[in-house]
Amino acid sequence: MNQREYINISCLNQSNFDIRNFSVYNPIFICVISNTETSSIPGITVAGENTELIKYTSAADSEYLYYGYCKSVNKIPVTPDGKPTPAVISRTALQLADIPFLVVDGGSFIRPSIPFISFDLKPGKNIINGDAVDIFDVKKAYDYGIILGKQLAKTNDLIVIGESIPGGTTTALGVLTALGIDAKFKVSSSMPKNPHDLKNRIIAECMQKTNINFDTLKNDPFAAISYFGDPMIPSVAGICDGVISSGGRVMLAGGTQMSAVIAVLKTLKRPLDNVSVGTTSYVADDIYSNLYELVTSISPEVPVYVVDLHMNESGYAGLQAFAKGFIKEGVGAGGLSIASSLKSKGSINSAILLNAIEQQYQLTIDT
Repeated sequence: MNQREYINISCLNQSNFDIRNFSVYNPIFICVISNTETSSIPGITVAGENTELIKYTSAADSEYLYYGYCKSVNKIPVTPDGKPTPAVISRTALQLADIPFLVVDGGSFIRPSIPFISFDLKPGKNIINGDAVDIFDVKKAYDYGIILGKQLAKTNDLIVIGESIPGGTTTALGVLTALGIDAKFKVSSSMPKNPHDLKNRIIAECMQKTNINFDTLKNDPFAAISYFGDPMIPSVAGICDGVISSGGRVMLAGGTQMSAVIAVLKTLKRPLDNVSVGTTSYVADDIYSNLYELVTSISPEVPVYVVDLHMNESGYAGLQAFAKGFIKEGVGAGGLSIASSLKSKGSINSAILLNAIEQQYQLTIDT
């Protein structure tokens, strides 16, 4: 198989990468939906048309994956100026490659109108108050994740895990900082111009209000999440732990938020040989963040696979926005695009995927 027949996949941090060595036969996608009151801080996210609708984003994303439309709200999640959810990409990849998927409710405000697995968690609180997630919920999310991950590893050769949680890069920054990772100016954003100053100021205020020395949290990831994180992080980390402890493989489908998951697993001394990250070029090439440095500083053995979706070549302005720095990633879009090509042995290439995404987007506009 000529590597050029595959969708444009590269590896951000491994020069000897060869996509032909990565065989996938029966992947499954797990989408963890969550919410955090941190997303209500003005200027943090555009993952929703307004502050109130942000609460519906995660539920609506998961509904869209199943139906192609949303039931919680009367239209798909969009930015304030109308740019679409990355679930448009995710749904397309799932359908093209016939990849099964499950939704995990890991603490969302709105329960989606679909069948889902519940971790019985409350949404995260505003980290500015220094009490983001109840420590009991952190541990429960991780334990439930392990249980689910072990079951998934029995039936699937690759578990692709994505997320939908508005404001998640800010909580990821809090957890990374608490674990001793230099993440300033490195986490990504759903906006072209990343509000780093705002995010860093929030984390600094958290430190002052909680009166906690971050050095005391470096070896306690559960406490770090409890103070500064969100319920998505322990949920995804737990699922990942359950899979890899059973000898399975995981692709963390997302951007810099997934570096917080890797940091948690690394701190817990979990083996990361079978863990990878799958993301879009819009995250990897973002000049206002640095996924490469984040992952390399945490665990350089974890490969970061990058897909170019060629959104700049689309005839739709809403899709071109991804290539202009809006949205960039989410709902497992990058990892699912990679998995679709791997499962199809390259028959789903860049042109086929982009054409299918445009068709899906047109259907969404017409709905």
